Amino acid sequence: MNQTSHVDTAYTSDSKDTLHEWMTEYGQDVWNFAYCMTRKWEIADDITQEVFLKAYRHMHSFRKEASVKTWLLTIARNTVRDYMKSAFMRRVTLVDWVQNRETHPSAEDESFAQMAVSDIWKQVLQLPVKYKEVLILFAHYQLSMKEIARLLGTREGTVKSRLHQARLKVLQIKERDHDEEKRI
Repeated sequence: MNQTSHVDTAYTSDSKDTLHEWMTEYGQDVWNFAYCMTRKWEIADDITQEVFLKAYRHMHSFRKEASVKTWLLTIARNTVRDYMKSAFMRRVTLVDWVQNRETHPSAEDESFAQMAVSDIWKQVLQLPVKYKEVLILFAHYQLSMKEIARLLGTREGTVKSRLHQARLKVLQIKERDHDEEKRI
């Protein structure tokens, strides 16, 4: 038996079971995070798949310094960042912007959008990435400041500051939206 087939066999038995458990337990969290960051269903699907492929490939390097959820969300964050930097994303975003200016969404699309995200999350999604990701990780995923700092590769004080700023910005957006509604 050659060394490669031995490694593949070791990888397939316990690793596949572990991956399946992670996908079952954390798959929706990873997808939700990817969707909140990209605001596109199909891209969130692709990123989620990529996250679990990366987790499977690097399962042996998981050091258990953080929870599995934190580790997977870190992979998701890095994958989203890579995707946002890619040339493909810049082209798709430009095409979407041009198409959206030329056409109006159907009633069905509007209905799905309203069902998918509540008003407060719509406001959160308007935030710059550094505030949006901290607020999502804290409020939606209920990670501690320490876990968020580890995930983002920054200090706890920075996380606290960004969280405070994010909350203030959401309030500003809410007030602005409310003022615009009054004018209409």
